[in-house]
Amino acid sequence: MRFAAFVSVLRSLGPVVIGISLGFTLSLLSVSWTEETCYLGDADIEDGSVGQEALLLNGARKPSSLAGSSNDVESEEDFEPKIIPYKQVQQQSAPKKLIRAKYVSSELGIRERLFVGVLTSKNTLSTLGVAVNRTISHHLDITIFFTGTRNRKVPHGMFVVSHGDERQIWNMYQTVKYILEHYVHEYDWFYLVQDDVYTEADRIKELVEHLSVNRQLYMGRPEEFIGGEMEGKYCYGGYGFLLSRTLLLKLQPFLENCRNDILSARPDEWLGRCIIDYTGTNCVSQHEGLHYYHYELEKNSDPSKEASEEFRRALTVHPVSDPEQMYRLHRFFTELELQRTYEEIAKLQAEIKNVSVEAFDGNRTAQWPVGVTPPFEPKTRFEVLNWEHFTEEEIYSCVDAVALAELNKKYMPVLHMKKQALINGYRRFDPIRGMEYMLDLQLEAVSQKGHSRSITKRVHLVRPLSKIEIIPMPYVTEATRVHIIIPLTTKLKNYVTHFLEVFATNAFETSENAVLTFLFIYDPAEAVKTQITSLERKYPTIKIPWISVKTETPSQIKFMDIISKKHPVDTLFFLATVHTNINSDFLNRCRMNSINNWQVFFPIHFQDYNPEVAYHNQPYPTTIDLIRDAGHFDRMSFDEACFYNSDYMSTRTQMVADVQENEEILESLDVYEMFVKYSSLHVFRATEPALHQQYRYQSCNPRLSEEIYHRCVQSNLESLGSRSQLAMLLFEQEQGNAT
Repeated sequence: MRFAAFVSVLRSLGPVVIGISLGFTLSLLSVSWTEETCYLGDADIEDGSVGQEALLLNGARKPSSLAGSSNDVESEEDFEPKIIPYKQVQQQSAPKKLIRAKYVSSELGIRERLFVGVLTSKNTLSTLGVAVNRTISHHLDITIFFTGTRNRKVPHGMFVVSHGDERQIWNMYQTVKYILEHYVHEYDWFYLVQDDVYTEADRIKELVEHLSVNRQLYMGRPEEFIGGEMEGKYCYGGYGFLLSRTLLLKLQPFLENCRNDILSARPDEWLGRCIIDYTGTNCVSQHEGLHYYHYELEKNSDPSKEASEEFRRALTVHPVSDPEQMYRLHRFFTELELQRTYEEIAKLQAEIKNVSVEAFDGNRTAQWPVGVTPPFEPKTRFEVLNWEHFTEEEIYSCVDAVALAELNKKYMPVLHMKKQALINGYRRFDPIRGMEYMLDLQLEAVSQKGHSRSITKRVHLVRPLSKIEIIPMPYVTEATRVHIIIPLTTKLKNYVTHFLEVFATNAFETSENAVLTFLFIYDPAEAVKTQITSLERKYPTIKIPWISVKTETPSQIKFMDIISKKHPVDTLFFLATVHTNINSDFLNRCRMNSINNWQVFFPIHFQDYNPEVAYHNQPYPTTIDLIRDAGHFDRMSFDEACFYNSDYMSTRTQMVADVQENEEILESLDVYEMFVKYSSLHVFRATEPALHQQYRYQSCNPRLSEEIYHRCVQSNLESLGSRSQLAMLLFEQEQGNAT
């Protein structure tokens, strides 16, 4: 019994004992291996046989963990320290300055997509060349015209490269060479075309967007070589052709060989032979499912009567005989693309309506118009957008015609709408979605049977904000000297001290490139002249000129006439007031935003509120930040202006006829209204945070025009304080009266 019990216990504990024994055994073996490896790594080995045994035990161990042979191992007794002599570390030369690319795209290797080169001539540059430029240049990144020789005067807005020779083969060689030297590293695709070809620019752009940039591609209309002796096909130049950057880079080393060795009568054939001989690339009309569609136009044909599908899908049309035909083609394809765009918009709107049914809010999520940003939602009553009323006599617009066309599109052929009158019109600008219109139209509804009836219909229209475009502007620099003009009347002379202190700190001490000129109106203001003299003594290099005039009505135009005659035509004026705090930041923006013969700048300064209202029962702050409770941008003030003297003189000349009929116009207009009414310049008006004015009550001159006088009064009212601040004052006053 005892033996049987012992066996049963052993049977149950046996696996446990065996497992523990194996664990101890493997642990001891692992420790011995690790110690031998570390022993070898320290190179403290007395017998070389130990190293060999360890090497066998370790097997495939990393080379860095193995000791050398016994011959390379020194015993601990023979060890002698080695003294390494000190060597002075040579001072490293200054690191080379890292020169980075001017643009991020250059540093990252990002290239533009399409380069367009137009092959023209001296005789056709001002006719067909101009027509090509007007029809494609605004759709593309760059368009350069290549010609042998040209006239001295280049058409406006065209980039023309002249090779100095009328030989066609030479011009093709020089054109390709010019592209390789100047643009091959900036663009992925190069499109060369003659000036007697109409190009649908958007389709060419769309084509290259789907082509791989690393392909050696020569794409156009394939043509066999004259005589048929040479294998392969070249791209016929009459329909233009595309060259990939990869292909041009491979061709570049052999271009000179092509000029010397290949003889041909046609430039497109010469280039085709060059490409085939040295790159082995033939012309193709399709690649990876993409087609280079073209169309041959018959002589004196009317594009509007061409109904074939081949014509409607063409990328290029050739030949074009004259500029008028080029413009007719452009109109046809533009209308075709516009129609396709409208169809695509309608399709997308229908899809949005179908999907919106499944949305949480149902069809309410599909705002009208479908696909346009929802209207601005004011958070307070002060943010509500106001509607502006207009009639046919007060505003000229085509919105009523658009509304009538949309109504007829909706109700025809059942009813035909004819406009009788515009009863009321309302418009407002929504900063999120665009300009909104609401029209009350008096219409005549005519049925299919000829019955008519007068009805009134309200129509809502929206002109959405379109894609933002970068408008090219003439080059300007911040090095231009600014002539600051400060008109000063007797009532304003008390503010001169503060103005001069601020201006001396911001301009004189920083050596700002600006000249300050005072215009004394009524009397010469001796006290002010004394202050000017003291400043000139403090800053010997500074001179502050002044002019004294007498006039009953201090009109901006009248005293600018005097100032303008005393300065050169290229003078940049900044017309300001004695309340304006001028600094370098604003003067730089004055220089950048005023463009001679292009644009004038009317900044909107930040006007402080009346401190007795804004800081009622509070200490006045030492400095005022540009926050909502401290002030506002005074949109009623047009006192500050930046413009060139030449622009002022040319605009002033346009007023001569009206001034002869009514001399009072010089007093009823200010400089802003003069530029708006009598010039074709851009009148740029924007808020200017660097232009800051302290609160002051300005006296409004009733001798000026009624509009200028009311603007002055409104500016005084809006500068008192914010609506909430004025409401609190009224509330406290009513509470005080009640008690």
